[in-house]
Amino acid sequence: MKPLSGIRIADFTVHNAGPFCTHLLSQLGAEVVKIESAMRPDAFRKPHPVYGRMGPATFDQVASTKLSVRINLKKPDGAELAKKIVRISDVAAESFRPKVMDRLGLGYDALKAVKDDIVMLSVSSSGQSGPDSHFAGYAPLFGAWGGLGELTGYEDGPPVEIRHVMDHTVGMNAATAVVAALHHRRATGRGSYVDVAAREVAASLIGEALLLAAAGGEPKRIGNAHPGMAPHGVYPAKGEDRWISIAVRTDAEWQALAGLISHNGLAEEQRFANVASRLANAAELDRIVGDWTATKDANEAAEQLQAAGVAAHASWTTPEIAADPHLHARKAIVDVAEPDGTIRAAVGVPMRLSKGEEIGIHRGTPKLGEHEDYVYGELLGLTKAERQALEDTEVIY
Repeated sequence: MKPLSGIRIADFTVHNAGPFCTHLLSQLGAEVVKIESAMRPDAFRKPHPVYGRMGPATFDQVASTKLSVRINLKKPDGAELAKKIVRISDVAAESFRPKVMDRLGLGYDALKAVKDDIVMLSVSSSGQSGPDSHFAGYAPLFGAWGGLGELTGYEDGPPVEIRHVMDHTVGMNAATAVVAALHHRRATGRGSYVDVAAREVAASLIGEALLLAAAGGEPKRIGNAHPGMAPHGVYPAKGEDRWISIAVRTDAEWQALAGLISHNGLAEEQRFANVASRLANAAELDRIVGDWTATKDANEAAEQLQAAGVAAHASWTTPEIAADPHLHARKAIVDVAEPDGTIRAAVGVPMRLSKGEEIGIHRGTPKLGEHEDYVYGELLGLTKAERQALEDTEVIY
């Protein structure tokens, strides 16, 4: 039995941050009913050629294992149909702008009236309250507004735009909050409203910089450098666009790396003798290390460095990750079947549990409305005539 078996989620979330939250919960065993419509499908069902693929890659990732039903929420009867799903659910999750659910008649008070112990999750740019709550936003905005963008990038370059990693971090925080709310409900019998602000998630990750600023310091971008390790970075390897990551923590590790480089007395040079001197001469040190790695195959160099006790690994490409036998053995990469029978690789759940049924993805991306017989028929008990009437009036559409 999976940890969240028996938990049902009415999923109104769209795009990526909210859907990634419910995606994680579905892999832990929750039954997630995704609610959208042909008139307003999830935007990520559309192709994303900007990522080099005409298929809806993002939707494939965050919708696997979910059930799909169509509801036109713009219609009053659509809101009533959605409430019927909420009535048999434990969680209602949404990621619209604040007040949108209220305008649809599906705000927390309305849902609590039909299910008094419902746990409702709202994921938004800046939260449900406060002077900035009306702002919409996407992942790059979250990272920029929360300070991560300003701290990410090279010292002489601009802040870096942070995309999916920001959405997924928001989703993981939201999933944790939902599990906590479900635990609270089990202990008290009371539901709750979970308000997750994406920019606050970003700001929660820059604690050291905030402390430095509060103490009068000035945090700055440092690229791949580290304040207490040198050499520390990503260095070019042999071949086109091949790279290797190296992190040297101690003087002994530096001596091991210098021995491999075999650069005219490098191990004895006083300017690299200890961490402080290496940090002071980091630019020249990076040049020397980069000249050596550029002549080496990234994977072979990583093996050499690891054997010498130096932390290193090739910076793998996506195809290398997808083919990695270790990730497949741990089911971090799994094969799933699409409705048309096509088999594709998918990213599995990033955790393992010692007891119970195996968690993770067990089904591919749902077609729009694919599971209406089960949801409307078995779960809600609607007759064929009732469903047909809702389709005729474009409530189910």
